[in-house]
Amino acid sequence: MWRAVASNALTLFIVVLVVLFGLIAWGRQQFTGPGPLAEAICFKVEKGASLSQVSRALEADGAVSDARIFRIGADYSQRAKDLKFGSYLLQPKASMGEVLAALTAGGQSTCGREVNFRISVAAAEVVLRELDPATNRYVDVVKFDPATTAAPTEYLDAAQSSDIRWRVTLAEGVTSWQVVDALKRADFLDGTIKDVPAEGTLSPDSYEVEKGADRAGLVTEMETRQAATLAELWATRADGLPYKTPEEAMVMASIVEKETGIPEERKQVASVFINRLAQHMKLQTDPTVIYGITKGEGVLGRGLRQSELKRETPWNTYVIDGLPPTPIANPGRLSIEAALNPDTTKYLYFVADGSGGHAFAETLAQHNENVAKWRALEAQQGQADEGGTQGN
Repeated sequence: MWRAVASNALTLFIVVLVVLFGLIAWGRQQFTGPGPLAEAICFKVEKGASLSQVSRALEADGAVSDARIFRIGADYSQRAKDLKFGSYLLQPKASMGEVLAALTAGGQSTCGREVNFRISVAAAEVVLRELDPATNRYVDVVKFDPATTAAPTEYLDAAQSSDIRWRVTLAEGVTSWQVVDALKRADFLDGTIKDVPAEGTLSPDSYEVEKGADRAGLVTEMETRQAATLAELWATRADGLPYKTPEEAMVMASIVEKETGIPEERKQVASVFINRLAQHMKLQTDPTVIYGITKGEGVLGRGLRQSELKRETPWNTYVIDGLPPTPIANPGRLSIEAALNPDTTKYLYFVADGSGGHAFAETLAQHNENVAKWRALEAQQGQADEGGTQGN
């Protein structure tokens, strides 16, 4: 009898083990296998939300097939307490493991709404945008220039949201004065900036910030990034360059930045000015003349006059020899790299070619031909504009 009881108990124990291992295998497959999402969604983890609340919300949104399995998997992987508040992009067919990783990875949210304060040469613009999960691209909701326009209701409402992300973006070629002036109008930042940083020392880049971040601290981060970029590229500079210091290279980089917006042209433009220096020619570049007039405080907004081309300022390269004493803007990485590793050419001249780029020349005769072509294009464009105006 006892043998029968023992045999039955052993059989039952084996059955229980088989069922248990089967459940574990099924649960593991449910946790690691493709999830039920048919298309990407933006899922929000509320501040202070528990694992139970998040798992139920995930199940309700169709992101996971079973809230209990999600919780068990989170506990088993010891990430149950690592949920991060914010909005996160969950991809189609994302497994529970991938969903958990997305919600516990830390850092900024990966979808939802974002305010991007863009500081460009022409203006500073606040852009409220939202990620479209279906295309994984941001869509502008509203944009405005705080210098000329009151903040719209959409922005004011969004600014009260606790999970919105904040970003400041500097375009290449902005001056330090423009950066400081714009940051004063960023209502989501705090603190004051005592002095305008030296020209060229701020890195054109995108900066994620917290609401209420210190303006001076942000400027320090911009300076740190630019210094790191310059140090890195200076260490790998080409031989035979006409710079005694990294600061002189930054002056050249700023001129290159202001002369062309075409990335592929930057090293050619740099070669022109380096060749001119080698032949003791004046640089004769209009952006330096403009900087001598504005000191970087705003945009000139008109063409240069002949009298201004002849007026001596420390930056007027039609008058002075060599490089001006300071940069004329904050150059981006590509322009710094161009100044430190320029193309090897014999070019001494360049002029606009009508396509947005430039035509380069080795001799003055070739340059004059290119200038004549550009003047003809300008004249044709002027006639077309006049005809269009009359037609309207």
